[in-house]
Amino acid sequence: MNRVASRNNLIKQILAALIGGFIIFSAIAFVWMIGYQLVYAGKIFPGVSVAGVDLSGLSPNDAALKLSQTLSYPITGKVLFRDAERVWVASPAELGMVFDPSASALAAYDFGRKGGPFSALSGQISARGLGTDVAPVVIFDQRVAYSYLQNIGSQVNQAVVEANLHVEGTNVVSEPGQLGRALNLDATLVYLAGQLQSFRDGEVPLVIQETSPKLIDVSSQAEAARRILSQPLTITVPNFREGDPGPWTYDVPIVANMLAVNIVNNAGAAEMQVGLDPNRLRESLKDLKIIVDQNPANARFTFNDETGQIEPISASTVGRVMDVEASITAINAALLRGEHTVALSVAEQAPAVADTATGADLGVTQLIAEQTTYFYGSSEARIQNIVAAAERYHGLLVAPGETFSMGNELGDVSLENGFAEALIIYGGRTIKGVGGGVCQVSTTLFRTVFFAGFPVVERYSHAYRVSYYEMDASGSVDPDFAGLDATVYFPLVDFKFLNDTSNWLLMETYVNVSARTITWKIYSTSDGRSITWETTGPANVVPPPPPLFEENPEFKVNQISQVDYAAQGADVTVSRTVWRGGQVYFSDQFITHYEPWQAVCQYGPGTEDPEEAARKSKLCQPSS
Repeated sequence: MNRVASRNNLIKQILAALIGGFIIFSAIAFVWMIGYQLVYAGKIFPGVSVAGVDLSGLSPNDAALKLSQTLSYPITGKVLFRDAERVWVASPAELGMVFDPSASALAAYDFGRKGGPFSALSGQISARGLGTDVAPVVIFDQRVAYSYLQNIGSQVNQAVVEANLHVEGTNVVSEPGQLGRALNLDATLVYLAGQLQSFRDGEVPLVIQETSPKLIDVSSQAEAARRILSQPLTITVPNFREGDPGPWTYDVPIVANMLAVNIVNNAGAAEMQVGLDPNRLRESLKDLKIIVDQNPANARFTFNDETGQIEPISASTVGRVMDVEASITAINAALLRGEHTVALSVAEQAPAVADTATGADLGVTQLIAEQTTYFYGSSEARIQNIVAAAERYHGLLVAPGETFSMGNELGDVSLENGFAEALIIYGGRTIKGVGGGVCQVSTTLFRTVFFAGFPVVERYSHAYRVSYYEMDASGSVDPDFAGLDATVYFPLVDFKFLNDTSNWLLMETYVNVSARTITWKIYSTSDGRSITWETTGPANVVPPPPPLFEENPEFKVNQISQVDYAAQGADVTVSRTVWRGGQVYFSDQFITHYEPWQAVCQYGPGTEDPEEAARKSKLCQPSS
C-alpha cells in the first residue's frame, strides 16, 4: 500500500511540473510576441520579402514605394509560347497582368501578425530565422489573356481533313487525311496564371488537342479504283449457249461514271469502300434482266394419229431468272479481284416436259375434242393474223390443274411479230388495228373447250354480233352459234380455261387458207365426260341505229366508203351441262349481250348528198 501511494504522489508531482512549465512557456511566448510586435510596430518584420524584394523593417507605405520602384516584371517580363518552330512572346501586361504594390506591402506587413498567438509567433520566428517570401498581389484580367490566346489559336488551329478519293473523268485522285488541331484556351490559361504568379520570365506550354480523321490513308482503295478502271467491264450469261443474249461491254468512261466511294462502319471503325454504285448498276441490270430472263418452255409435240404416239416438233428450253442484287455483289467482288469479265447471277429452271417425253408419260393418248370455225370473206390481212395467232398454240401442252391463259401465250401482237393491220373493235367503233382476226382463233378455242367439257375461267364476248363467228360450213349464218364467240385483247381481255384432269392436254391448230377454216384439236386421255347444251338463240333483238355519215378530210370529193357495218343487238344465253360417269359433273351458263351496231360511212369534203351517193353504191343502207 505504501508503494502504490508513493507512485501516485510521484505522478502528481510530474504532472504539476509539466503544467507549470507549459504555463511559464506560454507566458514567455506571449511576452515575446507582444514585445516583438511593439518593437516593430508599424513595420514589416525582419526576413519578410515580396517576389524576392526584402522589405524588412519598412512601413507598408515605404514597402509599397520600394516594390513599385523595384518590380517592373509586368512591363519588362517575357512570357513565351511555342508551337513547333513558331514562337509568340508577350509581356505580362499584354496578357492582362496588373501588379498591386500597396496590397502586396500590406500582405508582407500582415505576415506574423495574423492568426492565433502561436501561429503569429511561428511566422515571426520563421521569417527571422529562414526568411519568408510573400506572394505578390496581382490582378489577372483573363479576358485580355483569352483574347491573346485566341489570336494564337487562329494560327495554330487546323480542321481535321478526311482522306478523299474521287474520280475525274477516268482518273482516280486521292488525298491523304490530316490531323485536326485545336488550342485548349482554358487549360492554357491555367498554366499562364501560374507563370505570371511566379514573377519570372518563362515559357507557358500551349495545350493543343489533336483529332484524328476517320480515314487518313486511302492509297489501297485508290489502287483498287484504278484497277477497276484499267479496262472495260464485260458481263456475260453463265453457261452461254448459242442464241443466248450478251455479252455486254461497258467502256471505261461508263464504268467510271458508275464508280462510287462509300464510308462504312466496320467493327466500330470507319472504312472506305470502292465499287460500282449499286443504284446505278441496278438500273442497268434491270434492263438486262428483261433480256436475260426466260421462262422455261416445254417441248412441243404433235400427235401421230396412225401410231398413237406424240412426236416432238420443237425442243424444250431451260428457263433463266436473273438475280439483280446477287449480280451486283458478284460484279463488285470480281472487280475488286481485278477481274473484268463477270457472269451474271442466274438461276436456271428446267422445263416440266423435255422433248424425250412420251404420250404415256403425259397421258396424251387420243383425240378428245375438235372444233372448226369458218372465215369466208376475210381479207388477206385478217387471214395473215389468223395464221400468225394459230401458230402460237400448235403443239402446246397444258399441265394437269393448270389454268391456261390464251393471252400469255399469244405474246406481243405487232407488225414485227408477223401480224398485219385489219379491222378490230375498239372504242365503240370498228377500226383498223394490228391483229384484227385473232378473235377467230380465240373463238375456235372457246368452242373446243366448251364442247370438250372443260371449265371456262374467263371469257368475254364481242361488243356486237360478228358474222364470221356464226358461219357454218356453207358460209351461212347459223344463229345457234351466237353467244359462242370469245375475244382476246391482252392484257385487258383474256380467255382462260382450266385443265381439271390428271393428264396433260396437247393442243394442235390447223389453218386451211384455201378452205377458210381453222381447226383446233385437243389430245389427252378421256375421263368419260360428255356435254349437253342448249341456247336461247338471239333474243330481245334490237335493230341497228340509222347509218352515220361523217366527213373524212383525207378523202377526195365524191369519194365514199363504209368503215363500219350495222348489226342487230340481242341477248343470248347458252347453258351447258357436263356429265361424267352418268352424273352431272358441273353446269354453267354463258350470258352474252350484243349492242345494236351502227353502220358508218365516210365521204370526202365537197361531196353532194353523201347519203344518195351511198345508196347508189349500196353502202350504209338502213336495215329492212
